Amino acid sequence: MPGIIGVWSQHGWHNSRMHFRSLAAGLALACAALAAQADGYQIGAITIERPYARATLPGQPTGGAYLRLDNRGPADRLVAVKSDIARSVELHEMKMEGDVMRMRQLEAIDVPANQATVLKPGGLHLMLMGLKAPLKQGQRFAMTLKFEKAGEVKVEVPVDAVQSGGATHHKH
Repeated sequence: MPGIIGVWSQHGWHNSRMHFRSLAAGLALACAALAAQADGYQIGAITIERPYARATLPGQPTGGAYLRLDNRGPADRLVAVKSDIARSVELHEMKMEGDVMRMRQLEAIDVPANQATVLKPGGLHLMLMGLKAPLKQGQRFAMTLKFEKAGEVKVEVPVDAVQSGGATHHKH
């Protein structure tokens, strides 16, 4: 007769602490995997994954925010972003033109059909203009993304540490 906590194997029911510990460890790993996906948001066919911002220094007026847009439907465009932590949020692109890295503001960021669009340092990104306070590691803040077709979605953005060795701070 199996106990309250039992495990079935090819040899029948087993009631052992080792099996229970294995089950508990497996459940802990599953919970950790779900927590890792907790920073994913969905609007229409677009999944917003891994939003984050970098910590800023006191007095630094701008910051950067980054994320991944995975579109499993028709083409769309990210047309606006807003957040209470900054005066405004602008859509930006950095790219090499000859030997010079140039940054420019965009009217929209294309989110092609059935593709991923990655906003990352040194490429497409969100500029937090006129920060009301420095962004501190461990802090989280809300941003609302507005898509041309899919509509608006609110995401929570964790603040990571300032990266050492080659980290760039956007200045305007």
